[in-house]
Amino acid sequence: MTATTVFTPPAVRRARRRNTALGLLAWAVGLVFVMPVLWMLLTSFHSETDAATNPPSLAAPLTLDAYRTFFGGSGGASPWPPLVNSLWASVVSTFFVLVLALPAAYALSLRPVKKWTDVLFFFLSTKMLPVVAGLLPIFLFAKNTGMLDNIWLLIILYTSMNLPIAVWMMQSFLADVPVSIIEAAQIDGARLPSILVRVVAPIAGPGIAATALICFIFSWNELLFARVLTGVAAQTAPVFLTGFVTSQGLFLAQLSAAAIVISLPVLAAGFAAQDKLVQGLSLGAVK
Repeated sequence: MTATTVFTPPAVRRARRRNTALGLLAWAVGLVFVMPVLWMLLTSFHSETDAATNPPSLAAPLTLDAYRTFFGGSGGASPWPPLVNSLWASVVSTFFVLVLALPAAYALSLRPVKKWTDVLFFFLSTKMLPVVAGLLPIFLFAKNTGMLDNIWLLIILYTSMNLPIAVWMMQSFLADVPVSIIEAAQIDGARLPSILVRVVAPIAGPGIAATALICFIFSWNELLFARVLTGVAAQTAPVFLTGFVTSQGLFLAQLSAAAIVISLPVLAAGFAAQDKLVQGLSLGAVK
């Protein structure tokens, strides 16, 4: 018996080579973005002396001293209050954003008001003002009302900052909800709150999850307002992170360890909602 040679058309071979090249390019770009994170992770397991060498040494001995310092094992400030403040401000503000954005997106998509595109543009235009431009008025307001170093002030600010982008995103997600299902629920006597919670929210769940994750990340990473408007009681994790850059020098290993630990909640939320995030960001892409 002789082996049979399978003929592959030239177009198929070119397509395979092109796909292979694109795959290798994607891996290369991914490594470019991941390498700084991996390098920071490796630096966090080095001593301050080894982390400060130039060029840095890959064969330096590993140690947990930076993490012990971060968690207060060497007399440092405890990171738990800032982490709790960041978690509380991010979760509560995200909840408020979803509660306010869902009915607004419903009105702009499933029950569109007149000139709804102008309304959406107005929501988006509120993000065009630089944050620093409103910093002084907000600081004076907080000072005169006794709201400085108050976590609820950050919750209100994060809610107002994330609400426009949440409405914009959820409007496109809710536009894919079949109107016939809503009409059937109305015929059965369901009121608007029940329709939003029991009908619209489950169908648009992936889009709502994607919106919630983005709002959570924006709130967790916010630094400017937290730096200016908080002190000790309402200090957040990003503000706590800046404390590792002191007049005594840059503690690179401790800073890397702190950055890794503070990034873990966002990474955990992203991995937990990965499937919902992919589905949500792809809603409305294909009609």
